[in-house]
Amino acid sequence: MHNTRRTFLLAGSAMAVAQTPPSDRVRLGVIGSGGRGTSVMGTFLKDPSVRVASICDVYEPNLERALSVAAKAQGGESPRAIRNYRQLLEDKSVLAVLIATPEHWHHRMVLDALAAGKDVYVEKPLCQTPEQGVDLMRAEKASKNIVQVGMQRRSYDLYLEGRKIVAAGTLGNVRMVRSWWLNNYVKQPPAPKLEGPIDWEQWLGPVKHRVPVDATRFRHWRYFADYAGGIAADQGAHAFDGIHLLMNASFPLAVTGIGNKIQAKGGFDLPESMVTIAEYPEEFTGTFTVNYAAMKYQMRNDQLTQLDGDQARMDIGREECRVHMQGSEDTPAITKRSERGFSFATELHVRNFIECIRTRKTPTAPVRIGFQACLITLLANISRKTGKRVRWDDAAGKVIV
Repeated sequence: MHNTRRTFLLAGSAMAVAQTPPSDRVRLGVIGSGGRGTSVMGTFLKDPSVRVASICDVYEPNLERALSVAAKAQGGESPRAIRNYRQLLEDKSVLAVLIATPEHWHHRMVLDALAAGKDVYVEKPLCQTPEQGVDLMRAEKASKNIVQVGMQRRSYDLYLEGRKIVAAGTLGNVRMVRSWWLNNYVKQPPAPKLEGPIDWEQWLGPVKHRVPVDATRFRHWRYFADYAGGIAADQGAHAFDGIHLLMNASFPLAVTGIGNKIQAKGGFDLPESMVTIAEYPEEFTGTFTVNYAAMKYQMRNDQLTQLDGDQARMDIGREECRVHMQGSEDTPAITKRSERGFSFATELHVRNFIECIRTRKTPTAPVRIGFQACLITLLANISRKTGKRVRWDDAAGKVIV
């Protein structure tokens, strides 16, 4: 009998799963199967011990597409289709959940998943308010479950090498860390119409401001304050987590945020260009400039973090880290590259989560780490709206304006 390449791949996937003892398999539930959710689900499925048992989404085209992707990866075994996440959490055979919904659902879903006894991998930013972050830290501490926030730089080989360089004192005294991220969504075309049924009320969920079905809000939710903290929060959480990792930083003392007037069309209410300045008890300042009204760069060049020491400067981007010593800044004295590129960071992060499910060890990005990065952006948005430098009382877990 002649086997097609697809048949061979499906058979190979089924064989790999069959060789994994049932006791070692991880049954995963996916909540939110848009582009990022389906992508991270695919990363989980690279581990032959993982089975996606259920997928939940309120938008039918996303749900159907993710079911097809999972079934193909699992040798034809299709996950259960679910349209309300609480029903997924009731399934006691599901050990862990991947939450990849818009931000406005993260807090409630993580709390419900922990209450249901599930281990959780949740995409960033972790939450919408400082109070939610404090609430989630308490819930994680009170539970016996593993929570991994999708801050993949925490597991990334390139950033771990960069942290060693800083810790070794190679840069000398670092008083300033500068980070930037450039892209453009000002010129993007109008959002395409929705292609199938959607449970709009459920998608809105905890948001008090109810609006009719809106393709722009659904597809570009990151740019509306009802559902997210804007591109400064979406990308800023990554940038500041990288700074915290490299500098071994504590929670901030104070944050200032300055945003430009919104240029993009579509009714967005969060700026596409913003500067965030964070002050730390370790006596350094971290700045993050995001400009999504810039020219488009190749992905490997669109983001950079620079640590200015009094002996050397370190530049670390998506795939390369360079150290320039004083007096010879034209030629890097140290160059490090990722083993397999930036996409490898998510794979390493997922691997760490799966390992921690089995060992019950603390993952590389628990709630406290995810909240620390997210908090900077939350305080920056408060500062932008109030026009004030916003302080953080870490002992009390409260904002001081």
